Amino acid sequence: MSYPVTPDGRYFVAKGRLWRRTDPALPEADRQAAVNDLMTARRAVGQADSPEETQAARAAVDAAKRLLGERGPVWWTDGAPDETRKAPWNTGYAAWWAALPAHEKEAGT
Repeated sequence: MSYPVTPDGRYFVAKGRLWRRTDPALPEADRQAAVNDLMTARRAVGQADSPEETQAARAAVDAAKRLLGERGPVWWTDGAPDETRKAPWNTGYAAWWAALPAHEKEAGT
């Protein structure tokens, strides 16, 4: 599925919320390694047999997402705030969201 992406490339919209995209300055080899780690960690969450295993797997997911720039400090340098998890119509992206064609909005909600 193709989700709407904000004009500045910082977020995509899924389930009516803004989600931070991967840092585009990340070298491809590093990005791919972090994606591989993320997929392994997500599988581990589903396969965990104890609360301790679940906690460790979720920590691994968080670590991979931080390496990708999807969590933690923002990867852009212009001082714009992080708007992750906010509805696009309640942010600085409201005009962009309002102008999107209906089929694109539907893909993001």
